[in-house]
Amino acid sequence: MRYVVDASVALTAVLPAPLRAKALQLQTDYQNRIHELLAPDIFIAETASALTKAERQKLIKAGRASFLHGTIMSARPVLHAYVPLVSRAIDISSQTRSAFYDCLYVALAEREGCELVTVDDKLVRNFQPQFPFIIHLSALP
Repeated sequence: MRYVVDASVALTAVLPAPLRAKALQLQTDYQNRIHELLAPDIFIAETASALTKAERQKLIKAGRASFLHGTIMSARPVLHAYVPLVSRAIDISSQTRSAFYDCLYVALAEREGCELVTVDDKLVRNFQPQFPFIIHLSALP
């Protein structure tokens, strides 16, 4: 299967989280070429930002963000330039009144004709009625 994965899925694989095992399995399946994972190239900055925030919030030890980001990058999805997605992402953001960065992932999944996997409950709740290809990580087999 081909999936677009957002930063929340990658972060779940490296941080203590209830769905960590499922995120790690998806990552292992990707490394074993069972699945193809895609993301807009903002994925790199989003994951780095979230990890440094986790340090500031003392969820992880200071200095750990760099190591964890390296772990994410070692199994990162195939990255697609976000610039060609901007126009569609703006339309989706205006239509749904949602964060632009989330809409880049939605636009990529729409363009590639595949599901968007996320751990973000709010994203699923707000987008799924209009974009049924958005699924929660917990829904994967």
